[in-house]
Amino acid sequence: MSNRHRIYLIRHGETPWSLSGQHTGNTDMALTERGRQQAAALGKFFAGRKFARVLCSPLSRAFDTCQLAGYGDVAALSDDLKEWDYGIYEGKKTVDIQQQEPGWSIWNTPVPQGESPEQVAVRTRRIIQIAETADGDTALFAHGHVLRILTACWIGLAPTDGRLFALGTASVSILGWEHATRVLEVLNQDLSAVR
Repeated sequence: MSNRHRIYLIRHGETPWSLSGQHTGNTDMALTERGRQQAAALGKFFAGRKFARVLCSPLSRAFDTCQLAGYGDVAALSDDLKEWDYGIYEGKKTVDIQQQEPGWSIWNTPVPQGESPEQVAVRTRRIIQIAETADGDTALFAHGHVLRILTACWIGLAPTDGRLFALGTASVSILGWEHATRVLEVLNQDLSAVR
């Protein structure tokens, strides 16, 4: 039986490639100035809220977001929260790929030299297991696609159903419970207006 605590999903702030629409998997990229402002807004939104566990991708865009939000000192780094390995599609835009491969989508096309959605899901399921052992709510600082797959796994959908969830930069989503059923409580909350 689960402890019924919530999992807060926090996507990293804006980067040059998130702004341009390029697939950013394992390329370690810094936040833009706007991304740093977004991360600081996350800190204001959470206002020092205590989490039983804070896990963070080791990639700098996620860890810098975590630090600027005020959780860098308590975060544990986890390779399981790294972004999807896009293989040969790293750094490319969907629109450019589709010129060569009409109808292409990262969600339904094999990823040469990268990961499949199911391989990413294996990692996210381990994160869910860790969160379920916490003595309170868990915060996860990570990336758009890995958090979308984690969301799908949380509510019992196929990993590829992560395509149905949009997560903007520096957004907050909450996975929780309604009675004994896992639910998506909040999706893609934009905090850009937080001052």
